[in-house]
Amino acid sequence: MSFEPITGRYLTVTIQGRRQRIHVEMAGEGTPVLCLHTAGADTRQWRHVLNDAGLTKDHRFYAFDMPWHGKSLPPEGFQTDEYLLTTEAYIETVLAVSRALGLDRPILAGCSMGGRIALQLAALHGDAFSGFIAIEASDFQPAWYDIDWFHRPDAHGGEMGAALVSANISPHAPEAERWNTLWMFMQSGPGVFRGDLSFYTRDDSLIGRLSRIDTTRTPVHLLVGAYDLTCTPEDARRTAAAIPGATCTVMEELGHFPMSEHPAAFRPFFADALARMKVAAHV
Repeated sequence: MSFEPITGRYLTVTIQGRRQRIHVEMAGEGTPVLCLHTAGADTRQWRHVLNDAGLTKDHRFYAFDMPWHGKSLPPEGFQTDEYLLTTEAYIETVLAVSRALGLDRPILAGCSMGGRIALQLAALHGDAFSGFIAIEASDFQPAWYDIDWFHRPDAHGGEMGAALVSANISPHAPEAERWNTLWMFMQSGPGVFRGDLSFYTRDDSLIGRLSRIDTTRTPVHLLVGAYDLTCTPEDARRTAAAIPGATCTVMEELGHFPMSEHPAAFRPFFADALARMKVAAHV
C-alpha cells in the first residue's frame, strides 16, 4: 500500500462578511502555483498534476474547492440562499485563500471559469501574482443553452450538467478519465453549476479590462483545447490578441477540461506554460 503525495487541509476565511470553510489540497516543493477548478466541479480535476513527480519537483501546487463545491461547505444559512457566483465574490475568494495560505505572488492557473477569473485578477490585482495560465478562457461567451435546466424540480441537475460537459470533452480522451470527469459534475450540489454559469455567461466586465493587463510585469499564457465548443480556439485567440504581450497555444486532441479528461496529453502543454512563467520572471 502507498499513499499519494497529495495532502488535504481545511482553512477558514471570510468572504463578503461570511465565514467559509475551504478545502485545500497541496503537493510538491518550489514555486507556488494556485490552481482553480471549472464551474460545477472541484479540485479533483487537478489530481493528476498534483501527483506528477516531474511537475512537483520544482513547483508546490495548491488546489482548492470553491465554497459550495466539493469538500468546501456552503456558508451557514445557505438553505435560504440562491447561489449565484459573482466576479467580486470570486476575486475575493481567490485572494483570501492565497493570503490564508501565505503564498508570495504565486502563479495562478485556472480553467474555464477559473481561467476567466485569472484574467480578471491579471487586470485588477496583477501584482498579487507572478504569472497567469488561463486555460479554456476567453473574454466572454453568452450561453448557447438555458442555464436554468441545471436546477429544476423536474430534471436531475448533476446529470444535466454532465450531459453538457460530455459535449465539450475531446473524443481522444481516455474512457476512464472521461467518466471520472463527468462524475464530478454528477455529484455537484443542487444549483451550484447553474450559479457558476451565471457568472460565466452573464458577466461581460472582463472585455473592457483586458487592456489593463500588464504582461511586462506578470506574463499571461492562454491554453485552449481544439475540441472545446464552449471556449473555442477562436475565442481564446481573440482574447489573447486583446492583451498586449499575451501568448496562446491551441492544444490538439483536448477539450474544455484538459487536466482532467486527458492528463497525459495536457501535461506537455502545461509544463510549457509553467516554463514560460519562469522565463518571464527572469527576463
